[in-house]
Amino acid sequence: MSKGTQTREMIVARAAQLFNRQGYFGSSLSDIMEETGLEKGGIYNHFASKEQLALEAFDYAFGLHQKRIQELLAGKRHAVERLLAMLVYFQDIVEDPLIAGGCPILNTAVEANDIHPALRDRARAAMDSLRDTMERIVLRGIERHELRLGIDASACATLFIAMLEGAVMLSRLYDDPAHMRRAVEYLKGYIETSLREESVNSWKPALSLSSGAQANRFFPEPVAGKGEDSGSSERDPLMLVLMRPGDYRA
Repeated sequence: MSKGTQTREMIVARAAQLFNRQGYFGSSLSDIMEETGLEKGGIYNHFASKEQLALEAFDYAFGLHQKRIQELLAGKRHAVERLLAMLVYFQDIVEDPLIAGGCPILNTAVEANDIHPALRDRARAAMDSLRDTMERIVLRGIERHELRLGIDASACATLFIAMLEGAVMLSRLYDDPAHMRRAVEYLKGYIETSLREESVNSWKPALSLSSGAQANRFFPEPVAGKGEDSGSSERDPLMLVLMRPGDYRA
């Protein structure tokens, strides 16, 4: 590898850290120079503009995350194992980050929006890739009878990613990983007791309340004659969303 190539890769890697911490608009050329230890000419010798650097820095950051997902999924074939591995991926964003500053997809999506269409499109493509991974896991799990029939894979991906990205945001906002841990523990129980094929009609809320109140405060006991089975999916609001119309079975 030539010295020029090494310098270019160093700039991208360090800019990725900077942009993920401070944002594209919050990072000045002076910040980039300080982060890389290069002068202005040394940076623009490799990149035509700050925008080009930002796009390549995002690709680099997301590439690291894709590699982490591949490593976590390696050797796992059962859909439940693979879904649990995806929970580890999101928890690592908070507790063992590859890049400081949180999730690059979330950060870029929020910052770019309509202000920077090129970055927004990059973030959308990255999220499409993440959603596709989740959807494929669910679809294959249904095909192999590892997950219950009737689950809407697209809705499942949306709900899982929304909950976990929200947990990333809360954990960073409050500087407290407890928010991610709560989301992960809830979804672990949800996967095992609601999505796994042999767990049909066995769902119980996996929600721990610090107040000491019972979890069934959120899911009252059914009225006699209306779903007497206390584990019925009738009491599972997420399951009602995940089941495709016409495929729902109580």
